[in-house]
Amino acid sequence: EDEQTVAEIMRRRFFPAIITHKAWEGFCFAGHEIRITEATDCYGAVVWPSALVLSYFLETNSKQYNLVDKDVIEIGAGTGLVSIVASLLGALVTATDLPELLGNLQHNVLQNTKLKCKHQPRVKELSWGIDLEKNFPSSSCHFDYILAADVVYHHPFLDELLLTFDHLCKNDTVILWAMKFRLEKENQFVGRFQTLFDLEVISDFPSLNITLYKAMRKGRMKV
Repeated sequence: EDEQTVAEIMRRRFFPAIITHKAWEGFCFAGHEIRITEATDCYGAVVWPSALVLSYFLETNSKQYNLVDKDVIEIGAGTGLVSIVASLLGALVTATDLPELLGNLQHNVLQNTKLKCKHQPRVKELSWGIDLEKNFPSSSCHFDYILAADVVYHHPFLDELLLTFDHLCKNDTVILWAMKFRLEKENQFVGRFQTLFDLEVISDFPSLNITLYKAMRKGRMKV
């Protein structure tokens, strides 16, 4: 089952028929062909498999996780694929990443969503753990969903990442997080994450070492 689903996910990717001066990859999600411009000199400017896994999940589970008119933020949006798919599915999306990635992110988002989406997505700088209250005030920012694909890897900002999840997440916010397991240090982040959030595995892809999680804040009021 894992291999069949992974094969289906990977079939959503296509490449240009002829070589062009700008590197791009194509993807088919939410009834649209999505063209993503990439760069090979930066981790955040490449489409990683976790982004495909999360995009596929959003599309194929759109009834259970209905994004129409929902306020959604993606952290570590990179090339923007997940944010674009969420926008095409009807969400009001804020795609965020580091300042040096915003130009390419904005280009991809605009190219693939203009006149195609109910809500035009926004692109905004978010450096994990920095100026969170200033840029995303707790009193006015209320996200229904936080999306994250492959945000845990060998970088020195895991504390700041956890702080960012904590700041953006309200009692009724749902986190959908695709995690690729690599090294033990990064894997330990899951345990730390669980000190603040209830974590549930909703899909697992052993052949890719990717797990898709749903998370909500611990101690929230239960209906």
